Amino acid sequence: MIIAGIQKTSLVDWPENICSTVFLAGCNFRCPFCHNPELVLPEQIETLESMSETELITALVERKRFIDGVCITGGEPLMSPDLIPLLRKLKDKGFLIKIDTNGAFPTLLKKIIDDKLVDYVAMDIKGPKNRYAEITNTKINPDLVEQSVKILKQSNINYEFRTTVVKGLLTKEDMISIANWLKGAKAYYLQQFVSSEKVLDKEYAGKKSYKPDELHEMLDAIKKDFKKTGVRGI
Repeated sequence: MIIAGIQKTSLVDWPENICSTVFLAGCNFRCPFCHNPELVLPEQIETLESMSETELITALVERKRFIDGVCITGGEPLMSPDLIPLLRKLKDKGFLIKIDTNGAFPTLLKKIIDDKLVDYVAMDIKGPKNRYAEITNTKINPDLVEQSVKILKQSNINYEFRTTVVKGLLTKEDMISIANWLKGAKAYYLQQFVSSEKVLDKEYAGKKSYKPDELHEMLDAIKKDFKKTGVRGI
């Protein structure tokens, strides 16, 4: 497990909670619009100054009275072989835990839910099922993502699905397709893609974003299918 760093205080990573956000390096996807290539590309991961698990837990314990919980993100945190022991240690310290995941590891996701090692899951939906390999630039089997969707929908924990809506990559029709797939979920959020020089594929640096009214138009077309919806990043 490579602990790439910690954001001691975040007001945006966990809805209605103040948390510390922990970044784990390594990802099985290669989404071109990714804003954290240093946590994805092996040649960049090698240059990271990582924290030890002991250093991380010490830092979190020092922050405990200022935060509601810990958000573990990536990269893809469910790739980390030592994730479960870390979650157990954080639970032993009394922390609430949120996990961000891309849904490609349903067996591990189910285990951490069944073992009560996570309190909230945010799962990224990259696009319609039939476009997963194209969007993630991998040979991912979308059935794995489908399993994770079902696990969350059938669980008793709080969760959300979310999609970064990249202009030129995803359309309104794609969002309707995703909504039909996820229909009945507790929460689904659209996230505006924000252009940055720090993206995995440099072709996406400077790419224009959807306008707020365009995102809200997409949301209006799908919000009936979910208990809670919203647009983020605008």
